[in-house]
Amino acid sequence: MEDKTIQYLDFKKVDIRLGTIIEAEEYNQLKKPSIILKINFGEGIGIKKSSAQLRKNYNPNQLINKQVIAVVNFAPKQIGKIISEVLVLALPDDNNEPILVLPSKKLLNGVRLY
Repeated sequence: MEDKTIQYLDFKKVDIRLGTIIEAEEYNQLKKPSIILKINFGEGIGIKKSSAQLRKNYNPNQLINKQVIAVVNFAPKQIGKIISEVLVLALPDDNNEPILVLPSKKLLNGVRLY
């Protein structure tokens, strides 16, 4: 079995931050319809866009003002006609559909996971 151990400095390279969803709209032009999110990560990072396949468990109105956790230092990725700038983190439910990773209390936008 391959050793999958990483060093702490490897983990530190992944910039995982908290942000608040300020806009959410359905995006149906993909094989698997998604929701386009605009997320405010606060001063220093600003507002970033993400395409997330959340339609099975969320509607856009439910997502407004939710705080989410995302990787903010991946290279932007073209998804259909959208450029996704951050990767919102989720865990799979029993049907392998994403459930967002959310903080249990409101925190400052831009705070870094450690």
